[in-house]
Amino acid sequence: MARVRTGVRVMGAVLAAVLGASLAGCSSTGGKRAEERAAREAAEGRSAVTTPRWTFAMVTHSGDGDTFWDIVQEGAEEAARKDNINFLYSHNDEGQQQAELVQTAIDKKVDGLIVSLAKPDSMKAVVAKAVKAGIPVVTVNSGSAESAEFGALTHIGQDESIAGEAVGDELDARGRKKALCILHEQGNVGHEQRCAGAKKTFDGTMQNLYVDGTNMPDVQASIEAKLDSDKSIDAVVTLGAPFAAAAVKAKKTSGSDAEIDTFDLNASVAAGLSDRTLGFAVDQQPFLQGYEAVDLLWLHRYNQNVLGGGRPVLTGPQIITADDADELAEYTKRGTR
Repeated sequence: MARVRTGVRVMGAVLAAVLGASLAGCSSTGGKRAEERAAREAAEGRSAVTTPRWTFAMVTHSGDGDTFWDIVQEGAEEAARKDNINFLYSHNDEGQQQAELVQTAIDKKVDGLIVSLAKPDSMKAVVAKAVKAGIPVVTVNSGSAESAEFGALTHIGQDESIAGEAVGDELDARGRKKALCILHEQGNVGHEQRCAGAKKTFDGTMQNLYVDGTNMPDVQASIEAKLDSDKSIDAVVTLGAPFAAAAVKAKKTSGSDAEIDTFDLNASVAAGLSDRTLGFAVDQQPFLQGYEAVDLLWLHRYNQNVLGGGRPVLTGPQIITADDADELAEYTKRGTR
């Protein structure tokens, strides 16, 4: 496979299908009235569309307090308001519990289902049940390789292997020689793919370090111990924005000169890029993942549309550096990037 060119920041084609409310009539007066009506309804929390009030459920593998999934959920809720959707969200970072939440959504006879497949073996049977029950399924974030096999309409997210390869190329461009890849969730296939992809294109050496992502002091201590024992490590790559802060603290207490880089973006990461506490971030646009998942289900229910042509709809990766951080800061602060 050819290497990803990090000079071209956006690595995947992003397909955005956004339908606006139709303006009533052709005259300027009619158009103005339609706009005013839509504005009133939006202010009142009502949808400006008149399609059926369908119910969509999203069930993810998020743990509690994960800012990345807060942004995914925000995107989904924004699309749901626009599309007149009753939106239900639930999550559990344990595969079996996530599958049980999907079963609950099936029992409620939802009109559409969005699931992440970080632990696909746990999800295969229940996703098949949803498809058999006639519930259209879109997979999001994790599970691009399994999505079509499980019967989903399409997958929305980034290709984790390609994202990892982009990281390896970026580390090379920065002259790094020895890196740590921090995996914070055991059994997450996407995390393994990220580190494997980075190792594939990185000309230096890369070692995986497994930590307990539910225990941030343990994350910091584990990284600190590794940096203490090996001063030749010149890069640490975390796989989620909250863990970048722990890595920065570990670097400081260990006296290491390693650059801290991370997957995903939030306000804290944008600030770290701005002040160069962090080197770069890999953004997969979580808001877009949630928004497009709801929108694609709506399009399928309304017009039998399917995007992707049998392949994932890519929302990343995009390499973000200090040069980009200031421009994105206002969006990270409002929780949409």
